[in-house]
Amino acid sequence: MKILVTNQSLGFVALLKNPVHLFAFGLGSGLAPYAPGTAGTVAAVLIYALLPEFSLEINLLIIFASFLLGVYLCGKTAVDLGVHDHSGIVWDEWVGYFITVIWFPKQWPWLVAGFILFRFFDIVKPWPISWLDRQVDGGLGIMLDDVLAGIFAALVLLFISPYL
Repeated sequence: MKILVTNQSLGFVALLKNPVHLFAFGLGSGLAPYAPGTAGTVAAVLIYALLPEFSLEINLLIIFASFLLGVYLCGKTAVDLGVHDHSGIVWDEWVGYFITVIWFPKQWPWLVAGFILFRFFDIVKPWPISWLDRQVDGGLGIMLDDVLAGIFAALVLLFISPYL
């Protein structure tokens, strides 16, 4: 499998040998041939489901650190590939999904509803998500639209929570 970028083609193995790219591509989940953002989010659901329970404060600290790390990972990978927001870069989906579900019980109805809502806001990109996506460059831009999609999804999940 080759990853097509503007300046070069990287093989699957070569791409994942670089730890920055490995994490930016969601441990390889972003290399799915179809809907890599959705595949990356599925990986995020599974990873989140397997993580131990932490206090909200620890979870927020982990998300904040993951966001800061993601600005670097996504920005560096985008520069290395020569593509601003390569569809295979899914670390931002992981952080956005975690933001969506961190406030709710770690049970499958919540995880699935969070997945559906996060993917909706990440794909549709209503304002101001679409504005951020167009206006902010680099790793920060790659991360911010997914963070906001995660916040929007969490707010809708909060609104529908009595029905879950």
